[in-house]
Amino acid sequence: MTTVNATASPVRGPVRPDERALAPDLARGFMLLLIALANTPWYLWAVDERSIAGAHPIGGSVADRIVQFVMIVAVDGRIYPMFALLFGYGLIRVYDRQREAGATEKAAAAVLRRRHLWLLVFGFVHCLLLFIGDILAPYGLVGLLMGWLLLRRSDRAMRITAWVLVGLSGALMLLSALGSALAALAPPEVGGESPGGVPSALHDSFAEPNFFAAMVDRVSVWPGMVILQALGVVVPAMVVVGMVIGRLRMLERADHYRRTLVWTAVVGIGVAWVAGLPEAMGHVRLIEMSPLVEGSLSGVRQFSGVFGGAGYAALFGLIGYAMSRRPRRGVVTTAIAAVGKRSLSCYLAQSVICAPLLAAWGLGLGGVFGSAQMAAFAVGVWLVTAVGAYALERADRRGPAEVLLRGLTYRGRPRSDSAAPATAGAQPTAFGAPGDPTAPGDPTAPAQPPTPPADGPTAPPTR
Repeated sequence: MTTVNATASPVRGPVRPDERALAPDLARGFMLLLIALANTPWYLWAVDERSIAGAHPIGGSVADRIVQFVMIVAVDGRIYPMFALLFGYGLIRVYDRQREAGATEKAAAAVLRRRHLWLLVFGFVHCLLLFIGDILAPYGLVGLLMGWLLLRRSDRAMRITAWVLVGLSGALMLLSALGSALAALAPPEVGGESPGGVPSALHDSFAEPNFFAAMVDRVSVWPGMVILQALGVVVPAMVVVGMVIGRLRMLERADHYRRTLVWTAVVGIGVAWVAGLPEAMGHVRLIEMSPLVEGSLSGVRQFSGVFGGAGYAALFGLIGYAMSRRPRRGVVTTAIAAVGKRSLSCYLAQSVICAPLLAAWGLGLGGVFGSAQMAAFAVGVWLVTAVGAYALERADRRGPAEVLLRGLTYRGRPRSDSAAPATAGAQPTAFGAPGDPTAPGDPTAPAQPPTPPADGPTAPPTR
């Protein structure tokens, strides 16, 4: 009988391509479209006046205001929580896959620790060269913290932590709503005071015409942004929720958890959209409100992201499950899933395309676009990455960023196309680490036991 050294290499490396599950790949593929929509408004560097807690200009054409309204309600503050949930989902699946293959707790945790440390490095380079709003580094830091706190704990401890953090987010959302109500009742001289809003330093690098000066602007605020995002309530809450449902393999077992996913999608998205409506209406001047009220409502929207992120993840999981049951995958399904498989590369490619074209140090198109034009540009950028990912899929090649991160994470480990579980009877897991935008990126692919395409996924046993 072979014994496993506590510090030995993991038994197997990343999962094989034939083990991938469709639903998580589709979720990440759709999500990167929403990430592009959420990130590109920050490149509108020439506007005179912005919303209190975001990147959207105030005013513009009717089309611009429609885009701003939809973005505040449905996109802003909803997408990075969804990434965080998928990040936590993948975190626990990587750990479980290593353990099922025979690795010790210490060796399995070491794989994740190495991966998250490299995400910090990737995030720093991304911020240094291209984009101040990087989310790779914050998720890398959260992964390190949650891995240290919860990986070797019981499922019960994980669930309790998730409930506490989600409950705290809900409480803060209600307190923000109460604050907005009180602010609306305040005297005009108080209600007219601005709560400060987004620091100008977050916009400076986009308007800076000198590339190296813009680099300094980005790096100067990078440590604070990483810490604030990683140690805030929403991202850790969603990472732990993802770990809880990842232990259940809920997204791949959508047939078994269909009712839960449907209710999560309906309630989660409904709560998030309703929470964002007042701020959106105030932003486009459908209703009049003071800056103090608008600032309080932005808190309602931000904390409601725990509901929106979970709702979107459930929705895309259901869509992925429905598509996986079709006898054949069409070009659109294949392309979206290809983006999800190469989510780290596609996330970084968005900045590679956007920054030189939109920032003031490049062609400066962000200085002439309005909100509607920028939204169309974001969709175009996502389509370009989808075409590239589809070409790589047809050529049976991984994304370059995935290749690099996998190599750094699993250095000296078995190749994913030849590795197999070393423990007799061990089953391949159904989900590797999600794309880290955010989670961004997919250093390890989701795994799923192969099933006949015409019949859809095998029904899981009842727990």
